[in-house]
Amino acid sequence: MIHSYSLQGLSCESCVAKVRSALQNVPGVSEAKVSRTPPLARVSMPAHIPTPILAKAVAAAGAYTLTDMMGYASEMEAPSGNVPVQAASKDSFTPIYLIFGYVAGVATLTQLRSGGFDAMAWMGHFMAGFFLVFSFFKLLNVRGFAEGYRTYDVVAKRVPAYGLVYPFIELTLGIAYLVAPMSILTNATTLVVMGVSSIGVIQQVLKNSPFQCACLGTIFKLPLSKVTLVEDLLMVAMSAGMIWLIP
Repeated sequence: MIHSYSLQGLSCESCVAKVRSALQNVPGVSEAKVSRTPPLARVSMPAHIPTPILAKAVAAAGAYTLTDMMGYASEMEAPSGNVPVQAASKDSFTPIYLIFGYVAGVATLTQLRSGGFDAMAWMGHFMAGFFLVFSFFKLLNVRGFAEGYRTYDVVAKRVPAYGLVYPFIELTLGIAYLVAPMSILTNATTLVVMGVSSIGVIQQVLKNSPFQCACLGTIFKLPLSKVTLVEDLLMVAMSAGMIWLIP
């Protein structure tokens, strides 16, 4: 796979050579192509390499900055000439907001269709939709997700295989909430899984570390932020609430 990145600080061909060399020395990089006009790096890698690792290598070569951008995930050629490539906005969490809106809307319509509104049933439907949708994006590139997830998750850092299993855990929880939303086992598992997941997010948010959020896999490039933390803690709160309210 080939990923494209935006560069800053390139003032001459010597800078281009330094950045290219730095990227090619990163373990897992097959080839790196760097251009000054536009300031762009195209990195070939058999498996996804977290952006912070590449950015650290580039920064060590000099006063250069590498950031994610809406680029090319295949063998396509980047635009040539002086046409600037639009960088992804790190403040845009539109995909997450839309997903939450759609899932909440479907859960609400399901309740209204039944002729009433049951808060417990609504939470069960919401959590089912949440896990099914988020696991879908992770399963599109399980290995890429695992590589990114282990850069900040406390368990995946120590047990890399956990990142490969995690999307299937979410998928299982999504199915479980459809089949048995009032199950104490289902809610207790969610409480533990999402509670542990939130620990790594809290650590990085407090450090203000520039990590990429892996919640939507490798499809969308979103910065790890308070939005990610709210997402995790919301699931913790809902699962705890359901355990408390289950007769």
